[in-house]
Amino acid sequence: MAHRHKKGFRRWLKGLMLKHMHRMITCEEFESFVLSYLDGELPARQRSIFELHMRVCRECREYLAAYRRSIELGQSVITAADESIPDDVPEDLIIAILDAQKH
Repeated sequence: MAHRHKKGFRRWLKGLMLKHMHRMITCEEFESFVLSYLDGELPARQRSIFELHMRVCRECREYLAAYRRSIELGQSVITAADESIPDDVPEDLIIAILDAQKH
């Protein structure tokens, strides 16, 4: 029971910090910036706020790690698919699939 209380207190404290700390974003805002962060598109100030949130929030660090892993897995599947296309697949179908991946 003490563990639950401790976990609840940490969650409450984190919520308080995220709500009232200067230059802090919420977990929801963190999620909306993930792709821009990974693409290196966040301006320096937003990047530092994003990274500050990451230092405070274990759940968002885990979310970012899972997001990165998902991208890596997706890229490996696409690479593997490109290398193993059977000869009997129509070329126009291959072109349509590759074109769809660009969008």
